[in-house]
Amino acid sequence: MSDNEAAIAAAWAQLVDTARRTAAEGLVVGTSGNVSVRVGELVLVTPTGVPYDRLGPADTIAVDLEGRQVVGALRPTSELPMHLAVYRTTDALAVVHTHAVHATAVSTLVPELPLIHYMAAALGGPVRVAPYAVYGSEALAQNMLKALEGRTGCLLQNHGTVTYGAGLDQAYDRTAQLEWMCRLWLTAATLPGRTPSLLSPAQLDEVARRLSGYGQP
Repeated sequence: MSDNEAAIAAAWAQLVDTARRTAAEGLVVGTSGNVSVRVGELVLVTPTGVPYDRLGPADTIAVDLEGRQVVGALRPTSELPMHLAVYRTTDALAVVHTHAVHATAVSTLVPELPLIHYMAAALGGPVRVAPYAVYGSEALAQNMLKALEGRTGCLLQNHGTVTYGAGLDQAYDRTAQLEWMCRLWLTAATLPGRTPSLLSPAQLDEVARRLSGYGQP
């Protein structure tokens, strides 16, 4: 096995693990949602209509950045245009798309997730909602890109979430944080007679500066 083949095999194994995690943690139901990871000039993606627990090494799918399939017999996810749009316009190395319940609920209520928690700074700022367009369409991909400007995650109206990162772990963590913030806002906003306190843009900027040095070197 060549070094490139080994890299693809390792990336596919991690992609399948991440896809299974989205299902296990309730961020998707059935075969909804999808995951991708970039390896050089190739993008590995989950297939359309195949339960994640059935995927193995022989099911590897890879396309080039123009969407031409170069590895695998299964058809790629129908949301391939959305994934490729992220890779073409950002420095993303992984993308996670889910139909998380609380995030999808928020996408039907507001044009932007209210600043309920400082972890919005980890996504680049207030999380926007991309206007609705039918799944798998170029229109949806373009709406998503506008919502992602200066951000690493967004909501898709009446649809779900998209986050990206420098790897699958980071992309997934951002998805989980976004779903948690949406659940937090919905919980606080539904208390009768009470209005949640929100952070100001200045407070969020302060957090963003602190996060730039967060964690271990």
